[in-house]
Amino acid sequence: MQTIAYTTEIITTVLVAASMIYCVLALIAAWSFRLFAQRLRRVPPFAYGPAPSVSILKPVKGFDPGMYEAFRSHAMQEYAGEYELIFGAGSEDDPAVEAVHRLAAEFPERQIRLVICPQRLGTNGKVSNLIQMLPEARHKFLLINDSDIRVSPRYLERVMSQFLAPSKKPVGMVTALYRGRASAWTLGAILESLGISTDFMAGVLTARLIEGGIHFGLGSTLAVRREALAAAGGLEALVDQLADDYEMGARISRAGYAIRLATEVVETSVPAYDLRGFLSHQLRWARTVRDSRRWGYAGLLFTHLLPLAVANVITSGASFVSIWLLGLAFFLRLGMAMQVGAGVLTDRQVLANLWLLPLRDSAAFGIWIWSFAGNTIVWRGERFVLKDGRLLRTQ
Repeated sequence: MQTIAYTTEIITTVLVAASMIYCVLALIAAWSFRLFAQRLRRVPPFAYGPAPSVSILKPVKGFDPGMYEAFRSHAMQEYAGEYELIFGAGSEDDPAVEAVHRLAAEFPERQIRLVICPQRLGTNGKVSNLIQMLPEARHKFLLINDSDIRVSPRYLERVMSQFLAPSKKPVGMVTALYRGRASAWTLGAILESLGISTDFMAGVLTARLIEGGIHFGLGSTLAVRREALAAAGGLEALVDQLADDYEMGARISRAGYAIRLATEVVETSVPAYDLRGFLSHQLRWARTVRDSRRWGYAGLLFTHLLPLAVANVITSGASFVSIWLLGLAFFLRLGMAMQVGAGVLTDRQVLANLWLLPLRDSAAFGIWIWSFAGNTIVWRGERFVLKDGRLLRTQ
């Protein structure tokens, strides 16, 4: 029994040490990206060529708080090139349709169109809509993002200029970091937005550092060359994929194109989750990542610094070393949260909600363990089974 306790203590100590290394890497990754962004913003926009024309595709379903302001932010771009906004809804009865008509009336100088997408071409309704919207897009560059994404007036400039910057391989996709903005002050919404800014985006930046660049896409921004999308199998290849954003980027990367991370940080609206809704959404996200990056997901064990440090205190009987490690872990975790959340993402909510970080990290650790217990997810009220990244409807 004593041997088991000693072995457990050693294992948890090693895990804490490895997690601290990850935390330091995340700090370096955040610092590196901030330097990269500062250097890039000193270069005049489109110094290497004219601003490309781009079609913005926004599939919609339902209407959420803040969505119209997100729409307006896309119509208010200070962009030197030509762009159009194409919205796609499943039917004329969708609540978002009225908002699209209102947007077109408010900005008559913009090219704004609505496409009705009556067909359901696969289990992923968003991709199904995009396939039906694509024939309406006039330009060779496409930009896809979620309906609740809110952007700055220089969003298109900062995203599209990346396609023209010097690169060893042709740039096939540009994606962007994002921060969460709680639409209401519920515990679930606050924990969700805190996790996005202090954990998920930290992982994206660390992957960029370790893997020598980005090799996947984020749904906040998927700006693509048509030729790169075609080389990756097109939208049709994603019609049954849950993680369509990740998979699109991964396929474009495998097709030999570079993926760049824009200096623009966009904002997504986090629904007013209660605690149960937060846990359900996190479980869906966790199983999605697990199915997309199996080995990478297993490695997420090392991102749970605070829970592992607490486990080390328990297994060691609260030894002096374990308590010292817990204190160091706490300050490292706070430093990473502030550097990524407040520093890179300029998320003003992070500092106010830091006191909830231990609770959020404990919930995340429990969800990570729970995610291995099954393959079922609930998405937009429908129940699916995940198998090799594909969505299969349950009976």
